[in-house]
Amino acid sequence: MAIAVLSAVADLGLSKPLSVVCVGTDRSTGDSLGPLVGTLLRASGFQGTVLGTLDHPVHAENLAALPINVLSNGSAILGVDACLGARNEVGSIMVRPGPLRPGLGVRKRLPPIGDLYIAGVVNVGGFMEYMVLQNTRLALVMKMAQVIAAGVMRADSLLRSVSRSDSGATQGSSDLTLAAPETAALHSLLLEEYDRLR
Repeated sequence: MAIAVLSAVADLGLSKPLSVVCVGTDRSTGDSLGPLVGTLLRASGFQGTVLGTLDHPVHAENLAALPINVLSNGSAILGVDACLGARNEVGSIMVRPGPLRPGLGVRKRLPPIGDLYIAGVVNVGGFMEYMVLQNTRLALVMKMAQVIAAGVMRADSLLRSVSRSDSGATQGSSDLTLAAPETAALHSLLLEEYDRLR
């Protein structure tokens, strides 16, 4: 999971610490993936900003009012959400560059979030999505949340160490932004550093 997050960050040509926006609600088992990840990150001492926990969820009713753009100043914004998919995809976790588009699985039009996203396939989609989310197994969602949170913690720790070394080398720059042809170099740098720290 950590390598997948680092790879997505590198695809964007960035080497910034993460801020995480975890979308979902604790009122629906399947849709609680995001808030569970946010709660686990907070409990683990995540150094970046986390929006969306079990106590203070980020969902369709408050998403547009959140100051998400403020986070982009010094960090890469990672969106986390649950999604529905094919039967053979249930339990899989996708990490992709580009903004999270919450609510698509239940046909809601919500603002896109962030620079990259993690989506966990919690159940089968295509029919009565709200009912399917309500009847998703909590054990599966919890396991997925633990994997995501652990991977995000490791990736962010590495990004912070790389960012600190870059700022020393570039006289105060807080992040390294590379042009597209140089993203391969960033991939190598991040993966070498990851192996060294393991």
